[in-house]
Amino acid sequence: MSIFDIILLAIALGIDCLVLSFSQGLIFTQKRGKNSLSLALTMGLFQGFMPVIGYACADLISDYVSTFADWLVFGIFFILGVKFIIEAFEEKEATVCCIGLKCLISMGIATSIDALVAGASLHFSGTHFLVPSIFIGIASFVMSLCGFWFGNFFKKFPSKILEISGGLILILLAIKAVL
Repeated sequence: MSIFDIILLAIALGIDCLVLSFSQGLIFTQKRGKNSLSLALTMGLFQGFMPVIGYACADLISDYVSTFADWLVFGIFFILGVKFIIEAFEEKEATVCCIGLKCLISMGIATSIDALVAGASLHFSGTHFLVPSIFIGIASFVMSLCGFWFGNFFKKFPSKILEISGGLILILLAIKAVL
């Protein structure tokens, strides 16, 4: 993967964090600085660490799938992209309103499952995990922080457009993997 591809991947994976943080920013009116940093730090750490786990797990099965690794990368990114787009049109559950440790961990895990799978794709594409993991973590941190504060200033924003954009980016990365 080129550095441009890694940046696109980091942005696509950070969109979940941005949308979740945006919704939290709409709710919180007290301790906004502390809450925004807690949320952004959690999102950045989980998003940055999960690709490492995915990469390590993929290493365990790489001997069995190495002959069709490009198509596996295609399938993973394509499915994630389609999932993002489908979720953009689904009815959203009630907004979570907590910034306690248990809630932060839950939100961190929920938003970083895609990053776990992306880590496996990094392994299959022959890309080392360190630089992408750092980029993904930083992008998720920054996008979470921005999302929280945008949520404070804008009460209505079409998050659907962001989710569709993230899906399209992942689908384009999928197509590039097999070309």
